[in-house]
Amino acid sequence: MAVLVVDVGGNNVKLKLSTGPEIRRVPSGPDLRPGTMVERVRAATADWRFDRVSVGVPGPVKNGRLIDEPVNLGGGWLAFDLTRAFGLPTRVANDAAMQALGSWEGGKMLFLGLGTGLGAALVVEGLVLGLELAHLPYRRKRTFEDWVGTRGLKRLGKKRWAAAVADVVARLKAAMVADEVVLGGGNVRRLEPLPAGARRGDNARAFVGGERLWEQGWRVL
Repeated sequence: MAVLVVDVGGNNVKLKLSTGPEIRRVPSGPDLRPGTMVERVRAATADWRFDRVSVGVPGPVKNGRLIDEPVNLGGGWLAFDLTRAFGLPTRVANDAAMQALGSWEGGKMLFLGLGTGLGAALVVEGLVLGLELAHLPYRRKRTFEDWVGTRGLKRLGKKRWAAAVADVVARLKAAMVADEVVLGGGNVRRLEPLPAGARRGDNARAFVGGERLWEQGWRVL
């Protein structure tokens, strides 16, 4: 079984086959609609052969379906049938949940994606639970995202932002009774050292997660 993994980001849509190492990219952006995304993906992978598709999207997903429009993309995602558009069996997951699934090595793992906002997912053996933590209140009438997302980094500066990340990691790890925290997203490279109880993730693990979506025994809620 060959799986095409499609990781939809705000700047690029990254593509990889489960049967090979090559990663291809097509443009994304705030006006990207699902039909345009599928057209670009099909054109970029015309010479690839696959019989399954996994799509990671930057929006809340429940039981394999988007439940709200992605904030940083164009509209039309809720009503769009990706399975029909690709003409192949297709599974959809939140992008943070897909990277979390690919990062899991055992136990109860909390994934936090430090990017424009804050992606989050909890993984235990056989189960991936996407979490919407970014807009929960945190400090001074601001949200977790306001403190540890890109806006927080710009407002606080690197040192204070890193301290806020360490505090959030400790709080959420305790709240979820997690064995470990994996930190992913584009801004994790700015953290040195990492907070206690955390390890560094790799955005490429999203492709592993996309493959695992089709493995027997995994359920993504």
